[in-house]
Amino acid sequence: MIDVLVVDDDFYVAEVNAGYVSRIPGFRVVGRAHTAADALAAVERGGIDLMLLDHYLPDEDGLHLVRRLRRLGHETDVIMISAAHGAELVRSALRNGVLQYLVKPFGFPALQAKLTSYAQMRSRMDRRDTLAQGEVDEIFGALHAPVPAEVPPKGYSAATTERIRDVLLRAGKALSAQEVADLTGVSRSTAQRYLKHLQERGTVQLALKYGGAGRPEHHYESAHGAASRTHPH
Repeated sequence: MIDVLVVDDDFYVAEVNAGYVSRIPGFRVVGRAHTAADALAAVERGGIDLMLLDHYLPDEDGLHLVRRLRRLGHETDVIMISAAHGAELVRSALRNGVLQYLVKPFGFPALQAKLTSYAQMRSRMDRRDTLAQGEVDEIFGALHAPVPAEVPPKGYSAATTERIRDVLLRAGKALSAQEVADLTGVSRSTAQRYLKHLQERGTVQLALKYGGAGRPEHHYESAHGAASRTHPH
């Protein structure tokens, strides 16, 4: 088993990502951390093979944490997960030994592809003391394989799914199904159906808005929206 530490300052997102990891054979979530200090403490306790690391943390950004881990001699593998994807940040991540980089928001298939290629890399390296050039090329090729396009289930359009995800990510707040419909140009019932689908996938979270008399109204927000708003850069 590959033991994984999930690090994200958003408790909800950490649970979503941990749930994704738990669905992939050969991987086991052994901890969750919401600050760099907690992540470092978990690594120092031992037993962690891989860290899924959010870049934006309240006490220290993920890249600085990676540098500190390396200075301290910790060789825990790192996959960076972040809404930030500036070229300089990605270059710095590569220079500091981050194996893979996954841009938020993403669904289960994207993380599954990254973790599967990581597991293949470990398996190939564990089987041999030395590697031929072709084997080295296969390992590096697997690590940098592109994330597959997510195919929506029957009855759902990839374009509409992406449009609704984008509207929620850019909104900066939770939206009702009617507001999503107005912003995307689909009917309220269609928006509601897609929002429910995205909620089940873990990329959208439900928030109840209490107003006047009657039942609270359902509002929806990108699962990664809160973290993006807290860390706008």
